[in-house]
Amino acid sequence: MDSLTQVVLGASVGEAVLGKKIGIKAAIFGAIAGTIPDLDTLASPFLDTVGELTFHRSVTHSFLFCFLAAPIFGYLCHKIFGKQKDTFKEWTLLFFLGFITHSLLDTCTTWGTQLMWPFTPYGFATYTVFVVDPHYTLPFMVLLIIALCKPKDSKIRQQLNYIGLGISTAYLLLGFVLQNKANNVFETNLKEQGITYQNYITKPTPLNIWLWATSVQTDSSYYTGFYSVFDQDKKVTFSVTPKNHQLLDKLPPSTKTDKLLYVTKGFYTVENHGNSIWINDLRFGTFDGWQGKGKGRTVFVYHLTPQKDGSIDYEQKSYRFKPSKEYMVAYLKRVFGHKENVVL
Repeated sequence: MDSLTQVVLGASVGEAVLGKKIGIKAAIFGAIAGTIPDLDTLASPFLDTVGELTFHRSVTHSFLFCFLAAPIFGYLCHKIFGKQKDTFKEWTLLFFLGFITHSLLDTCTTWGTQLMWPFTPYGFATYTVFVVDPHYTLPFMVLLIIALCKPKDSKIRQQLNYIGLGISTAYLLLGFVLQNKANNVFETNLKEQGITYQNYITKPTPLNIWLWATSVQTDSSYYTGFYSVFDQDKKVTFSVTPKNHQLLDKLPPSTKTDKLLYVTKGFYTVENHGNSIWINDLRFGTFDGWQGKGKGRTVFVYHLTPQKDGSIDYEQKSYRFKPSKEYMVAYLKRVFGHKENVVL
């Protein structure tokens, strides 16, 4: 999730653990705990493109880090900032919950989190919430701010904080329910249209859990479709993109390429662009594809360019779309089930 959301979650967890004893400091240290796992991005200047992709959300997001680092931070903070009222155990719990809630929340998004590092580099992901979702963050943040303005011994302060945690958690759980509903619709349409598939992933479109996108893998192609839980018409129109995986045969063998493909979990298409091979990461979908055929663009694309010395240059390109007011109006209408407002 985005940094603001992780700060809010960490602060709320810190408040729940130690707020009654040390007041606002608990939220501050909770916010710090919720931020620490993402400090792995500081290594980015020292890594190449593939290294960045495989290192982020690995060491500092693993269960192992949560269990080993929490007592260290807990001991240091208790020694430096602790008072008679609080304990080493409570400080350790604050950091442990700050770390582990960060990792589990990231796991709900599309990228994937290496929870079991170093035993496996697999990125666990449920694809049930978008990386930035104001429906999750804003009510949570508002309630937390109001709570922190109350005296630390106030019952309403604790209640408001727990209500914020409850609402945000309920929203995450709703994502699982709605994803399952979307999956049923997609599977029904695939069966009715006679599309035989191997696997698929379904993820929410930006800023909501109402409009869902699916990427469906077949022998030679990927099908992309969209469905809103507010749609009256359950019919899904799929767009088709060929895999073109054979184009990778033009590249020299490389473990970095193998790692890159592993990160995509097999959901990728390949394009030939002059001297470069482009790999489209379909896990993030073509979120503007809801507009109709030919409108979708892949969010993350990797450019692989063979060099004269036999190596490969890897470059990540992100689709930075700047929506207009008209686009946002049409998008919101589509989110809430108005197919007739699709921009073609």
